[in-house]
Amino acid sequence: MIRFAHTEFFYALLLVFYLLFLYWQYNRWRKRALQRWGDRKTVDRNVLMRSDSKPLMKFILLTLAYISLVIALVDPRIGSKLEKVKREGIDVYIALDVSNSMLAEDIKPNRLERAKMAIGNLIDKLNGDRIGLIVFAGNAYKQLPLTTDYGAAKLFLSAIDNRIVPAQGTAIGEAINLAASSFDNDKHNRAIIVITDGENHEDDAVGAAKAAAAKGIKVFTIGMGLPEGAPIPIKDKYGHRSGFKKDKKGTTVITKLNEDMLRQIAAAGDGSYARANNVSVGLSKIYNDINKIQKKEIETKQFTDYEDRFQIYIALALFFLILEVLISDRKSKWAAKLDIFGK
Repeated sequence: MIRFAHTEFFYALLLVFYLLFLYWQYNRWRKRALQRWGDRKTVDRNVLMRSDSKPLMKFILLTLAYISLVIALVDPRIGSKLEKVKREGIDVYIALDVSNSMLAEDIKPNRLERAKMAIGNLIDKLNGDRIGLIVFAGNAYKQLPLTTDYGAAKLFLSAIDNRIVPAQGTAIGEAINLAASSFDNDKHNRAIIVITDGENHEDDAVGAAKAAAAKGIKVFTIGMGLPEGAPIPIKDKYGHRSGFKKDKKGTTVITKLNEDMLRQIAAAGDGSYARANNVSVGLSKIYNDINKIQKKEIETKQFTDYEDRFQIYIALALFFLILEVLISDRKSKWAAKLDIFGK
């Protein structure tokens, strides 16, 4: 497979057409100039030793040298090899609550966006650990399987919003069960980080955490929200706030952090709990706790970088330039002797 590192340099090849035009114009001018000297036979006698074909050959060589240099700048890269890489690390699944209550703005800019920012910062600190993403509201879905491709993790993270899960609710237990079943090797040390406001839990989240801990998977929780809570904004299709969510009686709904539930989940999962605020989300504290877990060797498969091939085209350019220098504009003596039509 071939790919090019700097495709923008392909535009430099357009200059070849301009050079062809200039060469054509030069030859037209030269013919007119020679005609002003006299008839063709007289001119041929006076410029007998000048070759008609060699200037063209020199131009072709210079053009090929220029094209080779442009291709070298484009930097063609050929092939890739899948190789096994061994590293030390921990497998971590982050289960992120994307229910509407995570849009509350008691933590700026809102709970969900602040959580995503903290996860992005965490990804930047990872070194050898594999990370996966699970999103949940009324149901849980795997957004990204375990990977050491941190660039891909941040790309998937950026695509998360509250509309990614259609069913509303807070199925924390389902998210923990999904994460626990998604680890692909029980020999690795594993952890689950649940980031949620803890409201409207619809299943046995504590039981799910206990089951995960029984498999050697630690469960950590982060509470997004302040104790006093905040209303849930309603936004139109353009993302502008159009009001706040109300109950059937018309009263504005206030979403509050359920810290007791999250502490129970962390205790059952043999992990720890941290509460977010407007200064810190608490993910760094949790990650420090996770780093206390002994890291084990992880064998992952990854593609090595494509191998550069620009050197070949630089060598070709030098070859064409050397040939161009070695070729004279004048006819060789043996070529002149072959001029059987001369008089």
